[in-house]
Amino acid sequence: MDVRPQLIDALSALRDRVAAVRLPLPLPGAARARRTRGELLAQLDDYLLPRLKDPEAPLLAVIGGSTGAGKSTLVNSLVGRLVSEAGVLRPTTRTPVLVCHPDDHHWFAGARVLPQLTRVWLPPQESRDLDGPDGRDGRDGIGGIGGLDALDGFDDGGDEAGAGAALRVETATGLPRGLALLDAPDIDSLVVRNRVLAAELICAADVWVMVTTASRYADAVPWHLLRTAKEYDASFVTVLDRVPHQVIAEVSRQYGALLTKAGLGEVPRFTIPELPESAGGGSGLLPTTAVAPLRAWLGHRAQDPAARQQSVGRTVAGVIDSLDARLPALAGAVAAQYAAVVRLTAVVEDVYRAEGDRVGRRLRNGGVLAGDARTLWRGYPLFSTSDELLEALVESLAALLRCAVAAADEQIRAAWRREPAATAFGFEDIGRETGGWGPAEDIGGRIAVAVGRWRRMLEELAEEEVRRLERGAAPDPETVAALVASALLGGRRTRTAGEQLAERIGAQGALRLRDRGGALLTECVDRVLDGERDRRLAPLDALDVAPEPQAELIAALSVLQKERWQR
Repeated sequence: MDVRPQLIDALSALRDRVAAVRLPLPLPGAARARRTRGELLAQLDDYLLPRLKDPEAPLLAVIGGSTGAGKSTLVNSLVGRLVSEAGVLRPTTRTPVLVCHPDDHHWFAGARVLPQLTRVWLPPQESRDLDGPDGRDGRDGIGGIGGLDALDGFDDGGDEAGAGAALRVETATGLPRGLALLDAPDIDSLVVRNRVLAAELICAADVWVMVTTASRYADAVPWHLLRTAKEYDASFVTVLDRVPHQVIAEVSRQYGALLTKAGLGEVPRFTIPELPESAGGGSGLLPTTAVAPLRAWLGHRAQDPAARQQSVGRTVAGVIDSLDARLPALAGAVAAQYAAVVRLTAVVEDVYRAEGDRVGRRLRNGGVLAGDARTLWRGYPLFSTSDELLEALVESLAALLRCAVAAADEQIRAAWRREPAATAFGFEDIGRETGGWGPAEDIGGRIAVAVGRWRRMLEELAEEEVRRLERGAAPDPETVAALVASALLGGRRTRTAGEQLAERIGAQGALRLRDRGGALLTECVDRVLDGERDRRLAPLDALDVAPEPQAELIAALSVLQKERWQR
């Protein structure tokens, strides 16, 4: 194997790039891309990097397969004693069990492989209690022994394999040095955590041992594993288990024909007949002769240097070669995520930009002077006070802004409904009272606060201008504030407001006040619309989807390919 430091460094850098990938949006193909990312991390962390860093470590054979295939019984029989629970209840294997020779224990006690799994062991006394005088456990199962009940309870809820998962490490002198067996959970387990964990464990294998039965050898699950192993060009064998004696020749022939048709005819195949020990009520150990061919094949691969090199080297090379297709596909999924975020962001920004322009036109055309504000202006100052007019104008401005935000949300909702990525946010009623980015009263409250702040600042400016005048001729500041608000919000309809303002504080003061008040009005409108726009963009920003990971993945793959070419 190529164990040059440069290759390991290139794989480590690539691993970091894969870990940085984020695929939060439910785009077509995103689910498959997430699985690819998980598989890549599992293979890099649990197999490829540990194997290249420690090429002399024991050969790890993972026993995988579907529910009830007899994996645990097979492991127990290969080891020569009960180390993994076998029984009729499903799922049986809930905590994976790794068995190795005592001299190889140090290779698996730490986090060299499967670092996300917590190592657990039985207390020494309980380990001794498992074995009878001949090294075998005379009981029907080991589920009731103290300590194992707790270890086998990791599937009670939760969907993540890494959350609280454990790996039980056992040693057995019945295994040859240099070989370790790992009994994985069912790949088709009803428990999601078990399925995820089983897939991760298979990714850690030097040799995949696929176990199926006479009644299930044509099922989709074992064939998915076989096709995956072929795709990665991994070293693997198949075990056809629990075959009735009466049909052993016919079933073996049909299974072999299926393998040949799938291009897997050269894969080593072992057949184990149906025996009393195969049932859940048996001892959990098959006769030595039933597993002797598989045991000899595994032992040869572990102890013969040439055979070991062939098996390990093939799996390593197969995984590395598979990166040429898998990483560009993952990079494409990353690019699709970023493109979706850009589209969704552009919708929000374009809609709020258009609404901002519309509000500006409405302000210039005197659109705020409507309803009560228009009535009070017409009756001012004979039938309405300055405070009433100012209050009505401010409320009309707030209503204009509320309408702008509602219209923007409606347009965003319509556009986002056409985007599959937008379903990640669950905003079916975006901008409505019960959905979107907050209740309508919260939006109205934020607008009221902003508009109220503008009014107070306008009144302060009016007081400041009044103080500039001679005390005897100074008008009421509230009147000045009402007139400047009317001039700013009424457009051509309140042209006389500017004239009245100039009469009271002078043309220069009126011009100065309108300029400063107008700047504050623009700032108020921008603050409201920009703030609401940013609230709509916040969920997208929180996804932390950027364009860099795509380029970084391709660059890391390019470096790896260069190292392989130099080899």
